Amino acid sequence: MNGLNEKHKPPRDQAAIWVEDLTVAYQDKPVLWDVDLAIPKGVLMAIVGPNGAGKTTMIKAMLGLVDPVAGRVEVFGKPFREQRRLLGYVPQRTSVDWDFPTNVLDVVMMGRYGTLGWFRRPGKAEREKAMHALEKVAMDPYADRQISQLSGGQQQRVFLARALAQEAEVYLMDEPFQGVDATTERAIVDLLRELRKQGRTVVVVHHDLQTVPDYFDWVFLLNVRRIACGPVETFFTEENLRLAYGGRVAILGERKPIADDAKSL
Repeated sequence: MNGLNEKHKPPRDQAAIWVEDLTVAYQDKPVLWDVDLAIPKGVLMAIVGPNGAGKTTMIKAMLGLVDPVAGRVEVFGKPFREQRRLLGYVPQRTSVDWDFPTNVLDVVMMGRYGTLGWFRRPGKAEREKAMHALEKVAMDPYADRQISQLSGGQQQRVFLARALAQEAEVYLMDEPFQGVDATTERAIVDLLRELRKQGRTVVVVHHDLQTVPDYFDWVFLLNVRRIACGPVETFFTEENLRLAYGGRVAILGERKPIADDAKSL
């Protein structure tokens, strides 16, 4: 496999996330196999690959939500379990029970719980941070709305706000653009770029190959094994895409236009 060119690989103690020899299996079937990955601080990285490639499992393994058969994950040079508060997570919207009886502000407040400890209840400061996060995604007018009453795009914005409220150093997002309208997609892109500008690291499972060069500066191509990882301009190539997708993909064709405010990296 092409892997990661050593000149692009950060030192272990300087990587935002370091994955070594990671293997995950479900019912004895490998979903990830012997994956190595080094993600630099401050990049906006897409994880791409065909259906069943292990993209969601990769995110969950980084978060400690699935147990690997082998391998390890480190965050800023330390074992994941010592650093879990530094990670923010936006799961797939379709994986959530949106009929749960709670309102928008309460969902976002959940992002503050990790900073409170066992015995503190959220107070005025946590509420203000949650409202500020809602303002970032233009959902503050809906703070008292039941989440079940929101559109799909609005629900996705609420989950982004919950992650923002956590004030994490690394954000892991599983297909945040899935099922949203063009306006919400542009808003999410702007938000991800703002996080990168602040020095945060953002890792996104992404399925639209045409927008990878416009939205991201790093790419990780995965199909159970690592195919390639590094800067988009170097590793997002027809050769690597064919290796990842088995030649069953329209490679780097005409890219759909995006709004001017979402073009600059």
